[in-house]
Amino acid sequence: MCRKRVGNGEMGRIFLVELEGRAYRCRFCDSPLTLADHVLSRSFNCRRGRAYLFENVVNISVGPEEERQMMSGVHTVADIFCCCCGQLLGWKYMAARDKNQKYKEGKVVLERWRIIEDTGGAEGYDLLDTDQNSSEAEFS
Repeated sequence: MCRKRVGNGEMGRIFLVELEGRAYRCRFCDSPLTLADHVLSRSFNCRRGRAYLFENVVNISVGPEEERQMMSGVHTVADIFCCCCGQLLGWKYMAARDKNQKYKEGKVVLERWRIIEDTGGAEGYDLLDTDQNSSEAEFS
């Protein structure tokens, strides 16, 4: 069971959104994060390797917004964390200055090494490739 500290030091219960189908989960606590169908791009990079851009992600908390220099320019982003275990998972694009980058606004990048794929089969999970020799675009 996941617990989260709220307001005055009392413990609160976290209710996780469960996902049906092929999904990505937090590597650290197995919380469901997003469906495989919600991947928009598999060609992002982060400091520790590859990352995916997603349309919808659940069971996360969003940190404070900050301006960050990325390979594609300056963006307003917020780090995202697993709502169950608190691990950093990636970032959310809050705003983009360049009109060609506006499509990223509201989207979430999950770092591949921080997630596992639930294939829905008898085997359960596949660890995702953490190859750091990808050729594309974003560094945090």
